[in-house]
Amino acid sequence: MSSDGLGADRLGGEGALRLLVTGGGTGGHTYPALTAVRTTASRLSARGATADILWVGTAAGLEARVSESEGIRFVAVAAGKIRRAHNPLKMLSWANLRDMLRVPFGMVQAIRTVAVFRPDVVLATGGYVSVPVSLAAWVCRRPLVVHEQTVRLGLANRLLARIATTMAVSSASTLPLLPGKAKGRAAVTGNPVRPEVLTGNAAKALEALGLDAFDPARPTVYVTGGAQGAVQINELVGKLLSWLLERANVIHQCGPAAVETLRAAAAGLPTDLAGRYLPVGFVGPELPDVFALADLVVSRSGAGTIAELTALGLPSVLIPLASSAGGEQAHNARHLADEGAASALLDEVTPTVLGETLEPLLTDPARRETMAEIARTLGRPDAGDRLVDVVLEAAGADVR
Repeated sequence: MSSDGLGADRLGGEGALRLLVTGGGTGGHTYPALTAVRTTASRLSARGATADILWVGTAAGLEARVSESEGIRFVAVAAGKIRRAHNPLKMLSWANLRDMLRVPFGMVQAIRTVAVFRPDVVLATGGYVSVPVSLAAWVCRRPLVVHEQTVRLGLANRLLARIATTMAVSSASTLPLLPGKAKGRAAVTGNPVRPEVLTGNAAKALEALGLDAFDPARPTVYVTGGAQGAVQINELVGKLLSWLLERANVIHQCGPAAVETLRAAAAGLPTDLAGRYLPVGFVGPELPDVFALADLVVSRSGAGTIAELTALGLPSVLIPLASSAGGEQAHNARHLADEGAASALLDEVTPTVLGETLEPLLTDPARRETMAEIARTLGRPDAGDRLVDVVLEAAGADVR
């Protein structure tokens, strides 16, 4: 991996399709890009062709670590982040000013990177680093595909939609939100999910996680607040634990900091109830199998989570992160709830509210199945291939 510049010579194997991918900061922007990169390489390899891939991001972002682990060449550029607030005066902060001063420097770096690499196509998946790189693609007249993961347009993609060769969106409901001319250059691809997520095995989850005490007669609930857990969700489940375990088995991905507290809470319960509860700090390679085992999911409503739940056809109770940028999680949750694919808790959430929402789903398998079927109709398990079709078409390559 290289993050110190490209050097004088253009990177890229002769005859290879040159793909520059940018985006990151969070998993919601990084993992769709990674899925697209893997799918592109696989598709081209199957046809006897090769992909020459460069990832451009920020040195401190998740994308730097992911690209290194994947063996993808990486170049870091400076990017500025606007910390939004309801009160415009609060946006006049030193942090915002400092980051805005980084933007011109990042633009110079991005233009140089694009000019040297000369990509056949640029794929931008969002996050603030995608802005200077996408603008550089436009300046250098390289085809640009911008992908939006959320139902609503993010701040960066609202700008980039105006210059994109193709605007790829995850939902048809996003199309009316695009600027005028961008509507005619849009494609509904869905939000790519990692293929391995779709191939889980419930029996493997039972074995790998040692869930011998789980009751097969009860539904299994997977509770997750993301990689670091969610304090709000952890507290709700902790207060509702005895009630919940009387009705279900629970795998609770609570984040490393909360594991011991929740284990202690479970230890005070009757043995049969405690045996039906597994708090874990992080769910890694076992995630596909956990999804396969789960009858119901309680989670945040980030774009990646929504894509996974719908691709798998899993019923869910969604508790949006109130501070998500632009209220995106609330919009995602409301969209699924309006379709009947999930229950969304959009107002103040108490243990009583959560319990009242869970009760009919835990006691009525037919209700869960109806929700699952609707979720499945909204899912796009082939989103990775759809997005790569758009990328290859923009590059002028044969997409068949």
